Amino acid sequence: EEALLNFDAVLAQVPEDPVTLTSKGHALKTCGRAEEAITAYRTALVSQPRHGEAWYSLANLKTYRFDARELQRMREREQDPNLNLTDRVYLAFALGKAYEDLEDFETAFAAYARGNALKKAQSRYDAEHMHEELAATRTLCDAAFFEARRGYGHGAPDPIFVLGLPRAGSTLLEQILSSHSAIDGTLELPNILSLSQRLRRRTGSSGYPGALESLTLEECVEFGQAFIEDTRIHRAGAPLFIDKMPNNFRHIGLIQLILPNAKIIDARRHPMACCFSAFKQLFAEGQEFSYDLSDVGRYYRDYVALMDHWDAVLPGRVLRVMHEDVVEDLETQVRRLLDHCGLPFEDACLRYWETARAVRTPSSEQVRRPIFRESVEQWRSFERWLAPLKTALGPVLERYPL
Repeated sequence: EEALLNFDAVLAQVPEDPVTLTSKGHALKTCGRAEEAITAYRTALVSQPRHGEAWYSLANLKTYRFDARELQRMREREQDPNLNLTDRVYLAFALGKAYEDLEDFETAFAAYARGNALKKAQSRYDAEHMHEELAATRTLCDAAFFEARRGYGHGAPDPIFVLGLPRAGSTLLEQILSSHSAIDGTLELPNILSLSQRLRRRTGSSGYPGALESLTLEECVEFGQAFIEDTRIHRAGAPLFIDKMPNNFRHIGLIQLILPNAKIIDARRHPMACCFSAFKQLFAEGQEFSYDLSDVGRYYRDYVALMDHWDAVLPGRVLRVMHEDVVEDLETQVRRLLDHCGLPFEDACLRYWETARAVRTPSSEQVRRPIFRESVEQWRSFERWLAPLKTALGPVLERYPL
């Protein structure tokens, strides 16, 4: 709300500034004011028709449908040889969504592929390096490693880590849980990732995850206490709170060392649905594996291998919740979630869309309405172009029948 006042103050001075109008649209979307966000994005495009971020922001609402005139304008903008790279990427992803809504799946996939190719060309992501790091985590963090460090960390039970891969349904789980009177929904908090980077750069360490081996009991208590204190600003006073950073699945070993009483929930979705949804999503930052079908498939496969490892060495520590199960039987999965968090059932969790809170992820508008099934099988419309993804997933697909 304060940000919106500041945007209006800026717009009073420069009323047609497309960047400020788009940023105001983001704030309105976050607050659940979708119609006003649409107006802000459209006003930005009146001011600057090339402003790709505004086009993509309309698409990223997920519930918006472009009309024929808007589609023609986007096609014309993308064909402009003077369009800058950033706007070209935004427009490609927006066109992908527009054509998908029209069920022109071949044209939609071509647009998504163009956008991803441009993003991958800018990326330094190394799938082999990620594979090696996650394999090293499995080697280091075995059962004996944790047994030798029993009693480490800060005892606070406050955090609930909802993790996994992006586009796996974690925002829905967060919305359900934050509808409980004892839980605050916060953000995709960067604190665990930031700590892992600090440890990676630690003088004399063997990098990450190697640095975990040298952590002392005192350091683990200190890091756990710092996490609780540093995240307090995001909380509203409930005894528990959610950190929904998906990439934290890579750091469950670190979480176990510094916050052994935290709850951990693995939000999982069918690999084809999850991976293709990530491929067609233009992330703001931090998900560079998503710009290539082979990379995203390999990342999912490495994720499953690591989660299998955590299940083996920390049995019962992680609750796995399949998105498809939530869609099919909401109440059963809500009760599982609350039992895992040690909380009594509250009916408000079944009416999660009534909970008023800021939601900053691409699923913000989707979790403000009741359960819907449309997205579960969306990937099948694109299956003929997804052979590289199936190949990269390999044996993982055998666990999730097509």
